[in-house]
Amino acid sequence: MTDHPAKADRKKPKLVRDSFTIPKGEYAAIDLLKTRAVALGTSVKKSELLRAGLLALQGMNDAGFKQAIAAVPQLKTGRPAATTVEASPPAPQAPAQRSSPRPAPARARTAKPAKPAEAKAPVPPAPPSSRRRKPTT
Repeated sequence: MTDHPAKADRKKPKLVRDSFTIPKGEYAAIDLLKTRAVALGTSVKKSELLRAGLLALQGMNDAGFKQAIAAVPQLKTGRPAATTVEASPPAPQAPAQRSSPRPAPARARTAKPAKPAEAKAPVPPAPPSSRRRKPTT
């Protein structure tokens, strides 16, 4: 087997994962651009569209770059505020204990036919919900 020095010299670029906030209209433009690419005979992913936009910005002269940046409205940074739910009903509470409980009325017991004993497999207890998994590194 021969080693190819060209393959050994090429390294994959380190990838970075990120998240950001974008207005719905601009997010919808991504879908329109993807549809446009398909009509032109190629498919494209969101990340590829964003990277193409970066390449286009890098290729602009300073005046065009400044104009493009000025056309983008500034947004508040961070996650959008959670939508508030209309006044939801309060959680049900246990009924209050009576100070002098009344005895339940006596019922006549009737004999039921005996059922054959069924072998039931024991159900393992559910794990506590407060336990969290350790993050993997």
